[in-house]
Amino acid sequence: MPELPEVEVTRRSFANRVEGARVTGLRLGKPLRWPLGTDPESLLGQQIGPVTRRGKYLWLPLERGGLLLHLGMSGSLGLVAETLAPGPHDHFDLHTSAGLLRLTDPRRFGAVVWSAALDANPAAKLLAGLGLEPFDPAFDGSHLHTAWRGRRVAVKQALLAGDAVVGAGNIYACEALFMAGIDPRLAAGKLSRPRAEALAQAVREVLGRAVEAGGTTLRDFKDAHGVAGSFQMQAQVYGREGEACVRCGTPVRRIVQGQRSTFFCPSCQKR
Repeated sequence: MPELPEVEVTRRSFANRVEGARVTGLRLGKPLRWPLGTDPESLLGQQIGPVTRRGKYLWLPLERGGLLLHLGMSGSLGLVAETLAPGPHDHFDLHTSAGLLRLTDPRRFGAVVWSAALDANPAAKLLAGLGLEPFDPAFDGSHLHTAWRGRRVAVKQALLAGDAVVGAGNIYACEALFMAGIDPRLAAGKLSRPRAEALAQAVREVLGRAVEAGGTTLRDFKDAHGVAGSFQMQAQVYGREGEACVRCGTPVRRIVQGQRSTFFCPSCQKR
């Protein structure tokens, strides 16, 4: 599913194009996770402001309120030709004076929701449980150490929870833990301050590299211009079960944690 790097890559690929444009039309296809929450006609003529991101949500501010978008499990946003007819999986079209922004979502777990502001419901409620952004100066080892104090859940699961830091999805959590030399099965509450700092730095580095690589494309992720990501080519443990560790040569192991595959080196990553 699209994670923070893919959502940020998507944002960068269309934000400048639509900023300052005006909404000229809106088409709703099959229902998404939640209803739009406003009369589509009320959005016509409104100007779009700077597009921002919070976790895996995108915020398209308008002159009165804005649209909060989530790509769900398999969604993507694309800038397409106005003449291109919507397909069976195209469930939201935002026509603007700068072009057509289309949400394609085969599984329909995505969402487009109107909110009066980011700090008003429903946006405030949807964003309430999110942890710090990984590139926030406040995110460091001390933050992780404090947030996870006393937690018995495995550190990999704590990363995926997103309540301490957002964005370390399954692929990126595996890669960050490898970079930091931490066994994914270690209880989060047992992480020392120095190792928490190493993990915080690894999370930032891995996610930063992923954004620069255009995200990860394992199946069908593409940015708004149809360009696929390439971070999967840089993965050191993810998807490499049985292959030699790039550091020590030990075969990479795969286990299942919380119904998600975890890849790690049993020699380089210590409890």
